Amino acid sequence: MSTGESWGPAETVGPTGAAVRRRTLRRAALTLGVGAAGAGYLWHTDPHQPGQLLIPCPFKWITGLLCPLCGGTRMAYDLMHGEVVTAFHDNAVLLTLGGPVVAYAVVRWLVAGLRGREYRPRLSGRGNAVVLGIAAAWMLARNLVG
Repeated sequence: MSTGESWGPAETVGPTGAAVRRRTLRRAALTLGVGAAGAGYLWHTDPHQPGQLLIPCPFKWITGLLCPLCGGTRMAYDLMHGEVVTAFHDNAVLLTLGGPVVAYAVVRWLVAGLRGREYRPRLSGRGNAVVLGIAAAWMLARNLVG
């Protein structure tokens, strides 16, 4: 082995800024299309009425308890129809905390991607504990209080 050689892992070069922009635009367009199709279906399918063709919550199906996300479909339906108070009743924590956090992450991802940079949100151990703690407290509260 000569003095300039290395046996370690080769350096990897990430995608170029243009490639990141193209990938971001493709993913955003796909997500927008799937979201629009889902919203179009949900617009005409009232999840408050029994017998609708919607995916049931597997946690509730198995345990009979409400999970932290239960009511999210009804909440989305109510928001699309301008019923904010009813949406709040369906899932208050998801509406007040989850919506803004997801919106922030999506905007941050789009801005970084359109600038040609990768954005990978990561939660620290403390962040994971906070999210799981809020979810557990919300699940307990809504199942005990009703």
